[in-house]
Parts: sequence; C-alpha cells; structure tokens
Amino acid sequence: MNAAPNELVAVESGLPASPAKLRGRRKAAVLLVTLGPKRAADVFAHLSEAEIEELSLEMAKTGEIPADQVDAVLQEVAENSLAFSSIAEGGVAYAREVLERALGAEKAAEITGRLSAVIEMRPFEFLHRTPPEQINAFLRNEAPQTKALVISSLHTTLAAEVLSLLDEEQQADVSLRIARMSETSPAVIREVESVMRQKLSNVLSEEYAASGGVKSLADILNHADRPTERNVLDTLAESDEELAEEIRALLFVFEDVVKLEDRAVQTVLKDVDDADLALALRGVAEEVREKVLDNMSERRAEMLVEEIEYQPPQRKSVVEDAQGRIVAQIRRLEDSGEITMSRRGNGDELVV
Repeated sequence: MNAAPNELVAVESGLPASPAKLRGRRKAAVLLVTLGPKRAADVFAHLSEAEIEELSLEMAKTGEIPADQVDAVLQEVAENSLAFSSIAEGGVAYAREVLERALGAEKAAEITGRLSAVIEMRPFEFLHRTPPEQINAFLRNEAPQTKALVISSLHTTLAAEVLSLLDEEQQADVSLRIARMSETSPAVIREVESVMRQKLSNVLSEEYAASGGVKSLADILNHADRPTERNVLDTLAESDEELAEEIRALLFVFEDVVKLEDRAVQTVLKDVDDADLALALRGVAEEVREKVLDNMSERRAEMLVEEIEYQPPQRKSVVEDAQGRIVAQIRRLEDSGEITMSRRGNGDELVV
C-alpha cells in the first residue's frame, strides 16, 4: 500500500495529485474519507493494525479533496466491483463480456488488464506496476527463455511495452519462445520470481500458471506498435510460416470492423463476396451488423439482409471461416497501403 514518490511530493507540498497518478495509501485514504466515518470504520474492521495505522496517518494528512480525484477513485471502485462480481458469477470470460457490454471493449480491456494478475492468479504480480524500462533493465542480462517467461506473464499492455524495448533480434527470438511456450513448472517460476523479487524487494505468492502460447503473443502484439509487430511476424515467418499466420489471424478479429472508419469499411466491402458477408454477420453484435450495412448501397444491403434471413442454420466453424476470409482481406488491404490500421490502445481510430 505504498504511495508513489510523485504522489508523496504532491501531498507534502500541499498540491493535489492528479487522479491518474493516485496510488496506494493516498487512493485508499481518498476512498475512506469519501465514504464517511461510519463506513470507513466498517472497512477498518477488516484491516490489520498496521494497515489501519498507515491509512489513519494518510487520512490525517489529507486536506480538501478535489472533485475529480473523488470521481476517479469512485469510478475505479465501481469498475473493479463489477469485474469481481462478474468473475464470481461466471468466470473471467463472462466478466470480460459483461464489462464490454457495460463499458465498451476498450474500457473492458483496460480493466481486465489492470486486474489480470489478481483475476487470473498470474505469476510476477509484483511487476504489475513496474515501469517497462525498469523491467527491461532487470531482464537485460537474462536468458531469452527467462525474458519470454516474464514478458508472457505480464498484462498485455505492459508486455507490449517491454517487448518494444528489446532490440529487433531479441524481439523475434523472445516472441518465438512465447508462441511455442505452453505450461511452465512451478519450480521454474519460483526460481525466476525469486531473482526478480530480490531485485525489486517485493513479495509474490507462488502459483502454478499457464504461460505464453500463440494467444499470449497475439495479445501482446495487438498492443505493440506497428514496427514491432511487423518485425516479429516477418522474422517468425522465416522460420515458421504456419505459426506466423496463426498469430496474424488473431491480431484483428471480425468484430473489430466497428473500429474502422466508414471509408475503410467501404474499401473492404468492394472485394468481399456477399455470401461470405451473409455468413460472417450471423450472430454478431448489432453494432457490427449496422457498421457493415451502413457502408453499402441500399439495394445491396436489402439483398444481404434477405439472404441472412432465408439462410439455413450454419455451423459455427463455417461462420468463423467466412469471418476469417474477410479479416484476411482487411489485412491484405493494410499491407498494400490501401487502408492503415493504427495500433490498439493508442486512442486513434482505424483510418484510410
């Protein structure tokens, strides 16, 4: 529950920390003050004496709290509560779906990324808030397999940042090892964690966890910059074209079409077969369907809707194959320069 250095400086100087920089005791103190004496006392009943002492001191140092800090803390509490209650009800996959429906895909990814170490009991939880530059520095003299284990265990945004800090040759080597990794034994994780804990003076509970794999690498690359993605995939393709294609297929899913600008969707639809579209639109969210239909002629849209309505039930694999062909077309257009897709997580739209 330690506060960040910048935050302590702000507190000691009397300046309010920005909501985004609130950490540890300061954030907890803001919450407790906001809850009021009775509810704060209820929370104290569940804490240790040392924690109560620390929080009491922090609350005593807390003056008037800016409204934006209160809003930021309460919003995070609400989001975390929704995430954990959904996990308790139906597991991680269900929680992610609930968050996406309630808050949108980007916010859901942010929350699950922030809580992934706790939610999925992943190893190296103590690195969750460590700057990527510091992690890279600690990994500099480690073996490629150790780097792969650590990076694949981080939440995807942080993993992408650490991967991008490696030189190009290491990016490809470490990425290949992540993609081919399955499960890591508890003994290996304990050994690597022990070294990292000594360097960072943190404590981590020991858990057995699946690490790496194609999905893990795809998630990392989905949050990496475009040059890192291209370098990794091009190098992987030289040694294992099938593996590279498997990863490439996961980097943009059909539902992501809603993130394309209208002009980009229109460019994609020019060369897409309507039979594939009719299959691909079965069972998708209404916003995906509307995005496609709104970017074609009225006549073509009417015919497509009619074909979907009169189409017999289809196997899931058939629908996914059709979606895959459309995704492949999107990737080809991107590679040829006809459309340009900004990386996820940087706040930009996908543009022509």
